[in-house]
Amino acid sequence: MNHYTFPILLGVLVGVITRLIMLRTDTRQYPTRLHGKIVHIAMGFIAAILGAVAIPSIMKKDFSALTFLTLAASQFRDVRNMERNTLQQLDGVELVPRGSTYIEGIALVFESRNYLAMMASFVTTFAYFAFNSPIAGVIAGIASFFAAKALMSGGRLQDLVEIEHAPLRFDGAGLYIDNIYIMNIGLPARQKEIMKYGMGFLLKPKSMDANITLSNLGQRQAILHDVAVGLGVVRDSGTPALVPLAKRDLNDGRIGVFVLPQEHDVEKAIQIIGNVPTLENAIRLSSEAAKGGRTSS
Repeated sequence: MNHYTFPILLGVLVGVITRLIMLRTDTRQYPTRLHGKIVHIAMGFIAAILGAVAIPSIMKKDFSALTFLTLAASQFRDVRNMERNTLQQLDGVELVPRGSTYIEGIALVFESRNYLAMMASFVTTFAYFAFNSPIAGVIAGIASFFAAKALMSGGRLQDLVEIEHAPLRFDGAGLYIDNIYIMNIGLPARQKEIMKYGMGFLLKPKSMDANITLSNLGQRQAILHDVAVGLGVVRDSGTPALVPLAKRDLNDGRIGVFVLPQEHDVEKAIQIIGNVPTLENAIRLSSEAAKGGRTSS
């Protein structure tokens, strides 16, 4: 072993631990246990190795070794494509699908977390060599853990809206939540099923930015999917009347959320809706747009 061995091993260890910290299977059961996790752990290990060997390669003036970083970027894009394709296939058999916006957000997260693992190992190895001290490397690694933890925690819907339970009602054949029209149900038997199993919620945006974000159909579909996963759903294929929907009040931007959960727990449903991630592709910051000007790229 030479003097590069321990810094590289420390960097790889920090990178792998960082990826493990960011790898969680939640109520949505993704990534799946166990095989889904193995894929991401393996990619995290590769990312950690590439980040750890970057500094020794520069010190030895072996710049050709750094070309592996560009190869890694290509491989991580393949991870993103793999996740996207897998989830799109799974979405076809979901009773309440995730939607393409949610899928793209999940795929982007898995790609970016490999870069975070690479960066953690790079910073750790750099600190080790810069101060010629394993303690400096450990401190840098611990700081990387906290940084990764902060970066992996995106926004939640509860930051954008106020959520309240609202009763369902029928006006003739029209189903309403407050004054928000949801859909038309003509059969009395279906109306009874909806009143028996259905629940309604109102989402009131806290700002104009939140109003515009909630208008995104992908964001609304993510809400319906997470509620269905967390509380179950009373429907089967071939029952178009029993479809969860989220409709918008065109006057003030409120969202009426109609769901058919198997578990009627209002507080738990509000908590699930509040914890729905704010999708990056749905976020709109109209308040920061330059008035009368063009957006910059």
